[in-house]
Amino acid sequence: MITKRIIPCLDIRGGRVVKGRNFEGVRDVDSPVALAQYYNTQGADELVFYDITASAEGRGLFTDVLTGVAREVFIPLTVGGNINSVDDFERVLGCGADKVSVNTGAVRTPSLIEAAARKYGNQCVVLSMDIKRVDGQFRVFAKGGREDTGIDALEWARRGAESGAGELVVNSIDTDGVRDGFDLEMLAAICERVRVPVIASGGAGRMEHFKALFQTLPGVDAGLAASIFHYKEVGIPALKKYLRAQGIEMRIGGEPYGPEI
Repeated sequence: MITKRIIPCLDIRGGRVVKGRNFEGVRDVDSPVALAQYYNTQGADELVFYDITASAEGRGLFTDVLTGVAREVFIPLTVGGNINSVDDFERVLGCGADKVSVNTGAVRTPSLIEAAARKYGNQCVVLSMDIKRVDGQFRVFAKGGREDTGIDALEWARRGAESGAGELVVNSIDTDGVRDGFDLEMLAAICERVRVPVIASGGAGRMEHFKALFQTLPGVDAGLAASIFHYKEVGIPALKKYLRAQGIEMRIGGEPYGPEI
């Protein structure tokens, strides 16, 4: 059985980790380097680093912060924030990222997915999608959830996977920070249309939400969360033990990414 992944997410604004609700009401949490160190020892399977205002502010990603984080982790690191060209991939990978996440840049230039996959391989290209319900349709939003693109999210997911994205991070704006569970309806619709790994994001509030995610949607490869891990309301080692006890295969202990504490 393929193991499921547990992935903490660092949303970076002004060089600090922040968290909000429904992509609004953002507040300060901690230093990204300190949290990276913590998750590296907690047994997280991967770590995601998003510079959440880079696209909206039209600036480059905080590479100094990224470099500091990359030095502290020995697990796969996915990085996103105003990635608009293959050169941006090169710059972020050079700072220590293992995968590069594209969102607004891919909406603006869809050929970026194929070009990056051709140069760096599908496994390096992650398509991140911020999705919200609008008039009964799952709609793609850009610029950190600020701009309705009018794009049908289900079609965009299919197109992105076919263009070469190695996996999809599916962020539900409707459930983000609400802690009432993952958006299973939306995730099911995405999984029906793609054959690449899907990472679910938005809505985790307790361990049972991860259980429901993986048992209801076997096609979901990983669960991503932020605040419940940042505030230590749920510990990753305890979560993995709980999920394994529910029959969901987890990587536990130090094989291969680090000790369990």
